[in-house]
Amino acid sequence: MNSVNKTWLLLAVAVLCFAFAASMSAQVKTETTTASGASTHEVTVERGEVVLVDGNDLLVKMEDGTLRHFPNVPESARVMVDGKSLGIHDLKPGMKLERTITVTSTPKTVTTVQTVTGKVWHVNPPTSVILQLEDGTNQQFKIPKGQKFMVDGQETDAWGLKKGMKVSATKIVEVPEVHMTREQQVSGTMPPPPPAPPADQPILVAVAEPAPAPAPAAPAELPKTGSLVPLVGLLGTFSMLSSLGLGMIRKIF
Repeated sequence: MNSVNKTWLLLAVAVLCFAFAASMSAQVKTETTTASGASTHEVTVERGEVVLVDGNDLLVKMEDGTLRHFPNVPESARVMVDGKSLGIHDLKPGMKLERTITVTSTPKTVTTVQTVTGKVWHVNPPTSVILQLEDGTNQQFKIPKGQKFMVDGQETDAWGLKKGMKVSATKIVEVPEVHMTREQQVSGTMPPPPPAPPADQPILVAVAEPAPAPAPAAPAELPKTGSLVPLVGLLGTFSMLSSLGLGMIRKIF
């Protein structure tokens, strides 16, 4: 076989493969539906107190006393404090934080229905069947375990198929899924101001004591009204008493 014939053969095989794939996609009808169930909500509340803010790193003391490190807090993260939206750089030690996490779970069932209709051209029960489709092309299908076929309104399995029968087969696949969404909201309060002193607590006021007044200095000399006359009289009286005393002693002895 020369190179020209090989080229035409490869081209013909490629065309046949393309036609087979196109007919397969055109003859098998697929419908997908999704049914949702009742959603459930799980709410978790976490509380803590800001211990340290270093750049975008946050250290929080939780209610149970443990320390939790939140690294690389994004700039877009916001905390509602007293009606104001604050970022990571606005947080201060002592602030109380509360994070509410709501997880919503919604069960869903994705149902895929594939339908094919054709005339049995060859059957190899229970694994495969070749059907002649409506456009005249033949297509081979694998038969799933337990697959049923409708023939003239009657249901049969792969062993009941015969050449020339017009059959319709439907494959239904149901896949349960759970879709989960997570929302969180963070709020906080400013640290309380320091307490004021009780109203009945006395307030001490320091009062300086006055310096003692200096003692008056003694006069250097007697006043001019002073005199030695009282002293002389006192001495005379003492001498007279002494003379009387000596006279009485002599009389006695």
